[in-house]
Amino acid sequence: MSMKVDKDAFYKRVKILYTAIKDGDGDWGKADCLVCSVGVDEDIVYSKSTALQSWLLGYELTDTIILFGEDAITCLASKKKIEFLRPLETNLDTSGTVPSIKLLVRDKDDKDKKNFSKLVESIKGSKKGKTLGVFAKDKFPGPFMDLWRETIKKEGFENVDLTTAFGYLMAPKDDAELSIIKKAAGLSSDIFSKYLKEQIMDIIDGDKKKSHSKLCKDIEDQIQNKDNKLLANMDKSSIDMCYPPIIQSGGNYKLKFSVVSDKDNIHFGAIVCSLGIRYKSYCSNIVRTMLVDPSQQVQDIYTYLISLEELIINKLQDGVKLSEVYNAAMENVKKEKPEIADKINKNFGFAMGIEFREAGLIIGPNCDFKAKKGMVFNINVGVTGITNKEAKDSKGKNVALFLGDTIEVKSGEPGNILTPTKKKVKNIAIFLKDDDSEDEKENKDNNQEIDPTVFGRGKRSAVLDQKLRTDHTTETKRKQHQRDLLEKMNDAALKRLLEGKKGDDKVKVRKAPVSYKTPGLLPKEGEVKELKIYVDKKYETIIMPIFGVPVPFHIATIKNISSSKEGDYTYLRINFFHPGASIGRDEPRYTNPEATFLKEVTYRSTNIKEPGELTAPSANLDTAFKLIKDIQKTYKAREAEEKEKADLVDQDNLVISSGKGNPRLKDLYIRPNIVQKRLSGILEAHTNGFRYTSIRGDKVDIMYNNIKHALFQPCDGEMIILLHFHLKNPIMFGKKKQQDVQFYTEVGEITTDLGKHQHMHDRDDLAAEQAERELRHKLKQGFKGFCEKVELVTKGILEFDSPFRELGFQGVPHRETVLLQPTSSCLVNLTSWPPFTCTLEDVELVHFERVQLSLKNFDMVFIFKDYNKKVAMVTSVPMTMLDHVKEWLNSCDIKYTEGIQSLNWTKIMKTIVDDPEGFFESGGWSFLDPESDGEEDDDTDDEDENFEGSGEEGSEYSESDDDFSEDSNISDEENYSEELDSDESSGKDWSDLEAEAAESDENRSEPEEDGSRKLKPGKSGKSRRDRDEKSSRTSSSSKKKSSHRTPEKKSSHRSPEKKHKSHDRDRDRDGKRKRERSGSGHHKSPKKSKR
Repeated sequence: MSMKVDKDAFYKRVKILYTAIKDGDGDWGKADCLVCSVGVDEDIVYSKSTALQSWLLGYELTDTIILFGEDAITCLASKKKIEFLRPLETNLDTSGTVPSIKLLVRDKDDKDKKNFSKLVESIKGSKKGKTLGVFAKDKFPGPFMDLWRETIKKEGFENVDLTTAFGYLMAPKDDAELSIIKKAAGLSSDIFSKYLKEQIMDIIDGDKKKSHSKLCKDIEDQIQNKDNKLLANMDKSSIDMCYPPIIQSGGNYKLKFSVVSDKDNIHFGAIVCSLGIRYKSYCSNIVRTMLVDPSQQVQDIYTYLISLEELIINKLQDGVKLSEVYNAAMENVKKEKPEIADKINKNFGFAMGIEFREAGLIIGPNCDFKAKKGMVFNINVGVTGITNKEAKDSKGKNVALFLGDTIEVKSGEPGNILTPTKKKVKNIAIFLKDDDSEDEKENKDNNQEIDPTVFGRGKRSAVLDQKLRTDHTTETKRKQHQRDLLEKMNDAALKRLLEGKKGDDKVKVRKAPVSYKTPGLLPKEGEVKELKIYVDKKYETIIMPIFGVPVPFHIATIKNISSSKEGDYTYLRINFFHPGASIGRDEPRYTNPEATFLKEVTYRSTNIKEPGELTAPSANLDTAFKLIKDIQKTYKAREAEEKEKADLVDQDNLVISSGKGNPRLKDLYIRPNIVQKRLSGILEAHTNGFRYTSIRGDKVDIMYNNIKHALFQPCDGEMIILLHFHLKNPIMFGKKKQQDVQFYTEVGEITTDLGKHQHMHDRDDLAAEQAERELRHKLKQGFKGFCEKVELVTKGILEFDSPFRELGFQGVPHRETVLLQPTSSCLVNLTSWPPFTCTLEDVELVHFERVQLSLKNFDMVFIFKDYNKKVAMVTSVPMTMLDHVKEWLNSCDIKYTEGIQSLNWTKIMKTIVDDPEGFFESGGWSFLDPESDGEEDDDTDDEDENFEGSGEEGSEYSESDDDFSEDSNISDEENYSEELDSDESSGKDWSDLEAEAAESDENRSEPEEDGSRKLKPGKSGKSRRDRDEKSSRTSSSSKKKSSHRTPEKKSSHRSPEKKHKSHDRDRDRDGKRKRERSGSGHHKSPKKSKR
């Protein structure tokens, strides 16, 4: 046989067994010896006898009897199996607890009668020799087992069932066993998250039909598939299912692991999935419920079940009775969700290992066994019989929810989850959008209501109108949603500002610096006595002689100093801080502003050295100047650092986890750099935070509770892969406050050697590309695995988010154009430094500036709910992305507005903060929203266009109608301001107009410019009343539109040919009409005439 028995494991575990036998606690004291007999039966998957063999030997040996007596361990088996057991004859137990081992080879000639008699003698020679410890439920078939049972029966031995006692003995797992179970549990998680979940989502997305049993068969096929990547790095021959996978939906639920999946198709409601992988005889299990369009009631119950499972895991610790864990959970159920107390499952799990279910170790009301460190439990929390009132069909009315995980019991801390697959509502719920189908149905109904026979020639346009109207349903919904958001936002903002005003933080007043607290501290140096300027570095004080008295001034009182040499004298001028000295800046607060302040002092000293003097008197001033400058520089640097640290929040101390299995990533760079030179290091997750250690030994600690956003950006389309932490409160490193910390590594070459000869089929290049692809995949898997492990270690406190690259758009948040990508909670750019991170929860509204058709870009301004915070701006966003950005903001329930000009946000925010009540009483943020002003004007413009179009058919000048209709839009657009101030609309008399027209003809100096202002010749065919009506309409509707024109639109857009034709027609018109037009064009405001 190629198999080998693990001698060390055998003697280690059999010693535990003999220690329990000799201690004689409980049922162990009743048995004189223990018999383990295993026959041949492929239908029996789990039994205590086979579990004992697997635990001690690592394999199951059929037709084998092992007798554990007081003086010897006797084994009866076939020749090959005895050869397998032969190495165990050498006793490795030095303590004398484990007896010697005797091996008996089966003799089929006499049907093992001699061997059986030797076994009976061993039983009789063990202790009293009357009582056998057996596993009562294990009754294997076969002639060998039948003969053994008859032999035992003839001897009249009493039997004691040791099933429960042995199960409790075997339940705590050693490190080798835990390692195997962790692999099994990891594979269970991968099969669910990377295969089963994807299959179910694919079925739902494609609206496919697939039966429960067929999907279960597919899962089993995946386990048997040797090419499956999920089975990599594992012994594929040792992988098996603990039980056939169970998938239930459509109202037919039984929350048991003995259920067989039916042949009904998957129902899109609550889909309960249970599966367990068995690796090297050790079991694991995972249970999840996928929810499709769950109601709020179902979501609430599901969320509660997650919290209940966490409670059980927290309670399940070394030394705690299993009944106590159950009672604590049920008390919580009755307190928090009494309505499901009678619908919840009868127990909350069981111990497992080599056997899937340890019947004697159940988390139920009657089990008083204590949990021990190293035990592995299958925790299950389930509810049946929930009535879903919002269900769309009868199958969806009855809902069941089921959750299950494999847990390792720890000592003094909550259990360790070995199946870390995410289970929050956002991870397992699928929400189907029915908006489009509803719109289509509604449109279809609308189209059916229209009778085609009613329409004559207008039939085509009517159908087209109907189609266009349906196209705008999304935009209409978006506008309505934005109007609702505006109302809510204004109310919430006013309430927030008023509440915030009550609890205004008091401004911290810093104590004025003191040079010397007592006169005795004044220096006794000779310069002080000689009334020279003396600089005291220790107390940062300058002692100056004033009126013959040395007076100390702290360096903080000096604003600046200057030194100059004029002729034979040196001048030292010292300026002091005083009220009014720092206008426009943050002026220091003075305790008594009414006091008399010293503004400046000037000292003069001669440069001429008298006979006998070593230095000129001015040397004292030069020395004082240098020393004061040095002290001032040091003081300002320290003040700046203290100012940086002033609003820092004290962080918790990092609790180092001593375990070797801490999640870690190697060879990462940090941004911002700790020092000027870029250094790599290791990022490691500990109990309550991360620690980054550079190769130089620098340490940066980031606490989990200080992380606002944890972001993982893969290397898809990027040259770096990174983890980014946006912090709630800044931390200090590199002598600066940092609110964003990033850890990254490069993928491939960021720079390319252009001098290198390159060819698309060059083998070296192809190999390099392949190596880069493999590196990208490896890094992506490594970073992703790190994130999953951290989420598991933190028990969901920290969750990593990834940007949605497909929703990204270009913009300039700082200095360069970057790709801004939304995540579920913020808008970020992480590749370039400094990064841009805008938390959507903190945003009040977004305003788009410079939104004009003539411009290619627009700007985005983010106004935060904290109005004292400076607005964030992203400039140069392509105009083509405007609708995309609007749709994204609308889906995030963020109000947006737009305008054509840039605003002074500093003044606007100051106005709001100074008088919030007045601001919101006058409409609040609605002043940015053009919707309320522009809707009516658009309607009137449409009516005017329809009116003009209907009156042209009977015109005498039909030939010129095309020219006029083509140019009228241009003239209207160009001459809003002219029509606004025209005399036709001012109510003047015709005679006055003629006089003014004649005067304008004489004074006209620019005929071409004036000609461009005239009305088009085609206009003359209309009556005066029509022209009056149109001028009054356009003057009223152009008040708002005139403000949107750009200077470029001022030039005429007519072609020279058309302009020539219009001048030819002008000769045929009467002079009176010409004068009227020129007169009306003359009276424009000065500003507009210049344009």
